[in-house]
Amino acid sequence: MNPTWSRFNITSIVLGFAFLYLPIVLLVVFSFNESKLVTVWGGFSTKWYVSLFHNQGLMDATWVTARVAVISATVATVLGTLAALTLTRYTRFKGRTLFSGMVFAPLVMPEVITGLSLLLLFVAVGLDRGFVTVTLAHITLTMCFVAVVVQSRLITFDRSLEEAAMDLGAPPVKTFFQITLPVIMPAIVSGWMLAFTLSLDDLVIASFTSGPGATTLPMKIYSQVRLGVTPEINAACTILIAVVAVGVIIVSLANKRREVQRQRDEQAAQRG
Repeated sequence: MNPTWSRFNITSIVLGFAFLYLPIVLLVVFSFNESKLVTVWGGFSTKWYVSLFHNQGLMDATWVTARVAVISATVATVLGTLAALTLTRYTRFKGRTLFSGMVFAPLVMPEVITGLSLLLLFVAVGLDRGFVTVTLAHITLTMCFVAVVVQSRLITFDRSLEEAAMDLGAPPVKTFFQITLPVIMPAIVSGWMLAFTLSLDDLVIASFTSGPGATTLPMKIYSQVRLGVTPEINAACTILIAVVAVGVIIVSLANKRREVQRQRDEQAAQRG
């Protein structure tokens, strides 16, 4: 046996993956359970998915969560990209250390503190808690993750491409949109997906900043789980898993295709 693949290593990997993914597999399987008891298999059925789509409370929470996630991820991607550009391209400006600390603070700060701080801020400025406050809170939470992803790509970016474009007469704005942006686009898309997923998953911060009519799906699921898990919850979680998985696969395939196209263009340019 290969010493790098000893029985201990194989057992550790199997147990690790089982610990991570076996609960998810069981959740998906029992979402098709005929029985109302989530721990007793009563046969295959899709009735809980039909029941889920007739559950107005869960549907409203899903719609709120989707809108918050899309808006917050989009705004966070724009702000995070601008922050990454600032930290990468402008390394010597007054207050850079303070700016960097403020951008990346949510990465290390507990969500309870972030949620409580935002709640006190919204109360101080007289902003009623609801859809807007949840969206602003999620922008604050996810912007730093986008900045980290985009900054890591900008650090390895070849600045000579921009210099060559400007030497040929392209203005800085045109250079950014035609040279820099296409190159860093995979990182931007990855940052958007990360921000979208974090917004879908958030419970703590949304609990502090939400109000009437702005109950997110994690909050709705948590409130129902405290009274007992129902097959409808399993069905809702399975759909969330499927949506995220399909999104990740699509983005991965798109990034791979873009990378292959970029390599072909570079080879064609070298041959030319």
